[in-house]
Parts: sequence; C-alpha cells; structure tokens
Amino acid sequence: MSRVLWNSKEKVFFIFLMTFFWNTYDCGKILVVPLEGSHWINMDIMIKALHSHGHSITVVRTTKSWYIQGNSAYYNSVTVNVEEAFDHKFMKPILEKIFALERRGGSFTTFASLQLEMFSAMYDIHGIICKMARSMFTDKDLMKRLNETKYDLVLTDPAWGAGIMLAHFLKIPLVYNVRWITSGEGHLAIAPSPLSYIPMTGSGLSDKMSFLQRLKNVMFFFIWELQDRFLIDPQYQAVCTEFFGAEIRYRHLLQGADIWLMRVDFVFEFPRPTMPNVVYMGGFQCKPAKPLPPHLEDFVQSSGEHGVILMSLGTFVDDVPHDLTDQIAAAFAKLPQKVIWKHKGYRPTTLGNNTLLVDWMPQNDILGHPKTRLFVAHGGTNGIQEAIYHGVPVVGIPVFFDQYDNLLRLKERGGAKILTLSTVDEDNFLNSVKEVLSDQSYRENMQKLSRLHRDKPLHPLDNAIFWIEFVMRHKGAAHLRPESYKMPLCTHNSLDVILFVLAVFFVILYLPLRCCRRACAEKKKKKEKSH
Repeated sequence: MSRVLWNSKEKVFFIFLMTFFWNTYDCGKILVVPLEGSHWINMDIMIKALHSHGHSITVVRTTKSWYIQGNSAYYNSVTVNVEEAFDHKFMKPILEKIFALERRGGSFTTFASLQLEMFSAMYDIHGIICKMARSMFTDKDLMKRLNETKYDLVLTDPAWGAGIMLAHFLKIPLVYNVRWITSGEGHLAIAPSPLSYIPMTGSGLSDKMSFLQRLKNVMFFFIWELQDRFLIDPQYQAVCTEFFGAEIRYRHLLQGADIWLMRVDFVFEFPRPTMPNVVYMGGFQCKPAKPLPPHLEDFVQSSGEHGVILMSLGTFVDDVPHDLTDQIAAAFAKLPQKVIWKHKGYRPTTLGNNTLLVDWMPQNDILGHPKTRLFVAHGGTNGIQEAIYHGVPVVGIPVFFDQYDNLLRLKERGGAKILTLSTVDEDNFLNSVKEVLSDQSYRENMQKLSRLHRDKPLHPLDNAIFWIEFVMRHKGAAHLRPESYKMPLCTHNSLDVILFVLAVFFVILYLPLRCCRRACAEKKKKKEKSH
C-alpha cells in the first residue's frame, strides 16, 4: 500500500518537473520599447502577463522617462541618455493651445489652426524620438550588450519608431502592441482601407457616409499622407540612412512586423478588411472589478439609490481652464448622484458636497461597481474599452487626436453622448448628463456591447500572449505577412497592369481605325484619279 502511495507521489513529482522544465524551455527574452503616458499603462499590463509566464523582460527607457520606472520586480531596464523627452512639461503648452482653439468653435480658421498645431506637435514628438534613436545607436556599449543578450523578440508600440528600427538592428522578430503607427491609424499601413466606408481619424465620420462626407474623408486621407510624407517619415528615414544605409526604407520596416496586436475589436471598431497577421485584443486590459479602498467604498455607498458618476479626462490632462472647471463643478453640484472626479490643480469654487476630487483612482474598479451610473470621459481608448467591458454609458468631452472618433463609435451604437469643448457650459453639460442618466437606452446599449465583448472563446490578453509566444517559438511569422509592404506603389495598386491593358486596348482600337482611314484615303484618291 505504501509503495502504491509512493508511486503516486513520484508521478505527481515527475509531472511537476516536466511542467517546470517545459515552461522554462519555452520561456524567452523579450525586449520592450514602449511609449509614455497611457500607452505605457496598457503595455505594463502586457509586460506583467509575460513575466507571469516566465519570460525575461527588458524595457528600454530614457533618462527623462515620465511613467516608466527604472527598477521593477517584473522587468529589467536599459536607459538611453537624452536631453529632451515626451513628458508632462512637453505636453502642457500643447494642451493649453488646443483647449483655447477648441473652445473658439467650429470655423475653418479654428480647424486650420488645430491642424497646424497638431502637425507641429507631431513633428516635434517624432523629432525627439529620432534623437533618442541616434543616441541609442551611437552608444556602442549599449548596442553590444543588447546584441550579446540574444533577445528572441522586440515588442513595441509603433506610434514611435525607435523600437521598429531597433528590431531591424538586432535582426530579431518584431511584434506590435498597436493602434497607432507613426503615420496614423495602424490598419492603413497594412490592410486594404476603402475610403468609401472607412473613416479617417479626425474626420468625425462613421462608416455610413454621404457623397460630401466621402469627399471630406478623402481630404483627411491626404492631410494624413502629407503629414507623413513631409514631416514624419523623412525624420525616421534619415536615421535609417545614417545607420543602415539608404537602401533600407523606414516605411518597409514599419510595415514588416510579424504580428500586429491591435488594441481594438469589432465590438468597438467599424467593420473593415484586415490581414492574417493582425490579432485583435481590444479590452485586453479589462478585468472584473476588485473591492474599492475603504474611503472610496464609503463614499460610493453614501450615494444611496442615485449611484455614482465617474469623471476623468485621462493621463495627459491635469488642468482644465478654470472657468470650464467651475461650470462643470456647478453642474455636478445640482445632481443627486455622488461624483468621483480625477482632477489636479485648481480647486473649483463651485464644488458641491457631492463631489470628491482625487489625484488618482482605480478607474476599472469604480466602473465595475454596481452603483456606477455614468462615465464622463475624454475618449481615450483604455477608458472607452473599460466602459464597454462594464457596460457603463458615457458622456464624452474629447480634447484631441483620436478621442472624438473613439466616442463617435460609442455614439453610433447608442452608448454615448458627445459634447465638444466649444459647447460645454453649465447648462449644456448638466442637461447632457441628465439625459444619459434618465434615458435607459444608453445603459441598455452599453450592456449589449459588454455582452458582445465578453462573449469570446479566449480572453484578449491570453490571445495576445499566445501570439507573442508563437512568434518566439517559430522565430517569426513570415507565413502570415502579406507581400504588399515590399511592393512599389505602382505594383501594389496594379497601376502597371492598368496602363498595359489601356495600351493594348488603344492598339487594338487604333490600328483598325488607322487601317480604315488609310483605306478610305486610298479609295478617295482612286476616285479623284478616275474623274
């Protein structure tokens, strides 16, 4: 009997050892080149998940990193020396200008000024990243250390190009944690994107467009193309030319990633063509709510039957213009609900007893609380996905970049109401909040989106981890990459074929016509001679 028991223990121990060594063997070394701000928040979630699978993670940061810490229990870091960086100090004056311009209203002058401001900001941001890349590539000790470590994969957010070029330098597979690339929305660089039903970022359009709206959409397409061709791509190409040679095109490096882990899904995004190496992981950061800290739980419970409103304008917006802050606070003070407002800086003079100002809050946990009735949000992808996951309706106040477009996708599905900065005042804001709270269709539509989002065979984060490990196991995913990124524009769009076919038709039509005219001319000459 004791021998049988011992055999059972031996079997359990053997299985444990096999599992341990299998997982150890399957583990890899991953080099992560992230962005700052809210982009780091979702990359950090993925890094923790990879670490829990036993992978060794190294994060590339700078001496002026804003969010990315140098020391961590779940990753190592390498630091690149830089003189300037994308941080709060960089963003603050840009946001002040955008607030001032947005509040003027929707004139053509305002639109043009906003576009110029965004062009200037994007040019400066990518200029900073190119300086970082040069500092990285000229640091021979750093490059030698990275080469000798023999990483299995580079994981990067391609809204900045440094990680893309680093993967090429190290000659290892590349995976994106992506929604945006240096030239705009990620799909545009890899998948067919008919402008007749795929709205461009900034256009404020849905996938149902009239003729004039399609005309506007094409105009926005060319605005993005001009920005990329003349302001962004040349900066990265200059780095490629300097360190890799003129024959290496940055555009090809950008399009050549093995797997694109796309931070959306088609519960959120409008349906569109895609590619086999695009993996959708929208809402990968979402999870069931945890209990709130005691002071927040007490505040939430004090709301009674009316419930709680949550407000946050995201990572970048710390300080809203004072008069606007006062008007929003005055509107909140007239509501029976309690309000948790992530807000720093100026304390509004109209603040009501029902409103709690906080520097930080567990957003996902509050959204998942049964007493949460509404989310007042700026429209960042992370917050929108969390609102969908928990089925909480939204009043949106977009500030810049993709935020209006994100909110528009919720509005089209009946889950959100949008206010522009130019229209926000006490009465308008109060009426919009009351409308979304009282009209149950907003909550019902968001609950429907939540059910659709959750009805998946695999959690998005688990799916993302699988594909990262897939690339490491197979040293890439070349069989999933389309050939389109290697093709010249003429070949990619079959312009050479079209020209050839037109030439053939011309010859086929022209020669008989020419022969006919010649025959007629000969006949006419004979007639004239006979007379």
